[in-house]
Parts: sequence; structure tokens; C-alpha cells
Amino acid sequence: MGRATDRRTVLTIDTSGRGTVERRDTLAAEEPLEIRVGPAGPAPRRPLAVTMRTPGDDLDLAIGFLLTEGVIRQADDVVTAQLCAGTDTPNTYNVVDVVLAGHVPPPETDPARNFYTTSSCGVCGKASIDAIRTRSQFDVAGDPVGVDAQVLAALPGRLRAAQRVFERTGGLHAAGLFTPSGELVVLREDVGRHNAVDKVVGWAVREQRLPLRGHVLLVSGRASFELTQKAWMAGLPVLAAVSAPSTLAGDLAAEAGMTLVGFLRGETMNVYTGHHRVRPGA
Repeated sequence: MGRATDRRTVLTIDTSGRGTVERRDTLAAEEPLEIRVGPAGPAPRRPLAVTMRTPGDDLDLAIGFLLTEGVIRQADDVVTAQLCAGTDTPNTYNVVDVVLAGHVPPPETDPARNFYTTSSCGVCGKASIDAIRTRSQFDVAGDPVGVDAQVLAALPGRLRAAQRVFERTGGLHAAGLFTPSGELVVLREDVGRHNAVDKVVGWAVREQRLPLRGHVLLVSGRASFELTQKAWMAGLPVLAAVSAPSTLAGDLAAEAGMTLVGFLRGETMNVYTGHHRVRPGA
């Protein structure tokens, strides 16, 4: 598997008059991952998606992607998932081969619904909004969890403190799963916001922890439509972001009965939907 970081020589320029210096810098890795899916048997699995990601937790990424796209519904829908060498030289293991259980229909590989994505866009290849509005199997609206606003305000700091690769590169997004009391359950990093979330969801699938009732998902960037959809597909009642949500994210969160929190910075935050789950305190 490829490395999560790489070292490069850079020229640092200081315009305050201190001149220039050549030094070594650490960059976050970005490499393609091809996800192949199909039934068991001698026939090769067919490519379903290629996403640009930071190597690491690739099985979680593939399983999470399949769950949030509605291809699978639970861990038992997957017989095996393994990294393959692919055709690159040297081998970088940028292919995940997923064997579906016999009761799971193989996904359609319709060219109009191309799954190629970049690290910055989770739904760029989808043909229309209708095609990406996948319905969740979980009742998020009925989740009675409540979270203190003071607990929410502390989460970005806890997420940042746990980002080991970001500490060295400054170039990765993160998604963290928290309990209502603020305990970090799992954290994943990636150059793509949607990949980081899929890695968290894939971990939960493989640990057979779905639905993620009573949990909070915090993302390090903005709250977009696709991240809200992924949270809904995993049964998450609360999605929080350090930056802004989009209008479609707000619409989908309201439809799902999810609590959507944005601009979670310092001591303030905006609660866009599901106000009843956030306890303001004194």
C-alpha cells in the first residue's frame, strides 16, 4: 500500500526580507483507489469506482463507500474485501476487490452514473440529484440522543489533536465519530472529505456497529449534501462541521430528521436542523 505522506524539496520564500531557504517538506499523499465489486466465482469483479484518496484504511473506505451508495446494507453483504496489487509498477495496492454475498445484487455500472470522483467531490459523476438521493434504512428522526452545546464546542479541538498526519502535512481532512459525552470513538483522515467519512462508516460496518445511533459525526470542513447523505445512510443523528453547510445539506438533514450543526468554532455554533437535540446550557 502507498504511503500516507511523502517528503519533497521545496523553496520557502519569506517576503519580509529574510530571503529564501531550501528545505524538505512533508506532503499528504494522493493516489487513485479502484473499487471492484461482484459475486464470488472465477469471473473477475468489475470496476465500480475510482476515487482519489490518501492511502490507509482502504478496506474501510471501500466498504463505507458501498454502504453509503446503497450497494450493501450490512457487514454480512460482503464475503471478502481485499487489497490487490493492480497493474502499477511498483505495486502500490491501489485496488480493492470486494466479493458480494449471493443475496446481494451486483450494482449496475451505468455510464450515466459514473462513479469516478476526485478527492474534493463525492458525487461529481452522478447524473442528477435524484440519482444520488439514496434512502437510508435507518430511522434517524426517532433517535432521542441529546448533546450539550459545551460538549460540541470541545469536539473540534479533540479532533484536531488526534489528526496525526495533518500535524505533519496540514493537508488532510478528518472525520471523527464521538459519543454524546465527547469521547472520540474513531477518527479517519484523507485528502477527500467524503473519503474520510466513508472510512469512518466502513469501520462501523466492519465492526457491526450500524446503525450509529446516539453518536455525533464531526467533519473538519463544510457540511455538503453528500456528507449529510452518508451520515444518514449510517444512521447518524447528529452531523457537525467546523465550516458552513449547503442548502441541500440543510434540506436533506431536515428530511431525515437529523441535527445539522455548522460553524462549530470556538464557543459558538449554528444549529440548522434538529434543534431539540442540542442543549444550550446556561
